[in-house]
Amino acid sequence: MRSLIFNEMANKMNSYCAILVFFFETTNIASIFFNLILVKKINMRFPLVILVVLHAILLVNCGAKKNTDVSYLESQNENSLKAPKLNVFVPRKASAEQVPVLIFVHGGNWNTGRKGTYDLLGRNFASNGIVTVIPDYTLSPNATYYDMAKQIASVIQWTKNNISQYNGNPNQIFITGHSAGGHLGALAVMNPKYGIDSNSISGIILNDAAGLDMNNYLEGNPPTSKDDYLTTWTSNPEQWKAASPIYFLSKNTPPFLIYVGDKTYNSIKVANSRFLSAMKPFQPDVTPIRLNKKHVPMVVQYFYPWSDRFDEVIDFMKSNLK
Repeated sequence: MRSLIFNEMANKMNSYCAILVFFFETTNIASIFFNLILVKKINMRFPLVILVVLHAILLVNCGAKKNTDVSYLESQNENSLKAPKLNVFVPRKASAEQVPVLIFVHGGNWNTGRKGTYDLLGRNFASNGIVTVIPDYTLSPNATYYDMAKQIASVIQWTKNNISQYNGNPNQIFITGHSAGGHLGALAVMNPKYGIDSNSISGIILNDAAGLDMNNYLEGNPPTSKDDYLTTWTSNPEQWKAASPIYFLSKNTPPFLIYVGDKTYNSIKVANSRFLSAMKPFQPDVTPIRLNKKHVPMVVQYFYPWSDRFDEVIDFMKSNLK
């Protein structure tokens, strides 16, 4: 199916674009390129711009190594074709010491998304000296929020147990996520029923995170079968609270770095505002970084090697190393 889509698009583009489509298809980063087009960061009328971006991508590829489809679930089905797996991006230049680790959880309204879309993000962080783990997880309607968060907890546990094989430091693990991924990453760390010692996580980076107070949102917007929300959240208000990271803030919660888009969805603005207010007794100095962006561009900016976000995130990580 993906090849058919690319063939159709290539027929509509000039020769420069057709060459790039072929290149991106064979290097498994095509989805990133078309995401850039969708958010209008690349103008297809200017091949020079495309070539500049291509050059940047090639440089990033040279700075990182990708380990693909690593099993992380400890079960009899962990090696099945349907079981979610993860990718690990490692700095190509070897370090004498183990380096910090970043787990990125993709978003997609809890019912869409795939790890391969974010290869450039992983390569960019790895090129900056960060071992980066990007997992898939089972999506709704085949999983509830609990199932998803439990799988992310398994990713964290796998990382603790195995990341030293990739020269990552198991005592310097950070977790980040965009949209639904921010929710799942925070929930897996903060809700004790998932079995993660919050003190073992050095920090949480939320990128326009959704779902931080699902209880508040679902009280005003009861879930229905539309968008799989009934399957994801159930109709039980107690489950809504259990799904909301805001209810698990404490003095033991890892330090936060929070990004919010000024042009994002109103529900995300409201949830982040409530979350920040509830956080004040525990982390009074946290101030969100607000960017003049819509929801999707908030994560697409990590596809650009020159983004200021890398310096901000890495500075946050350095200041919270254990």
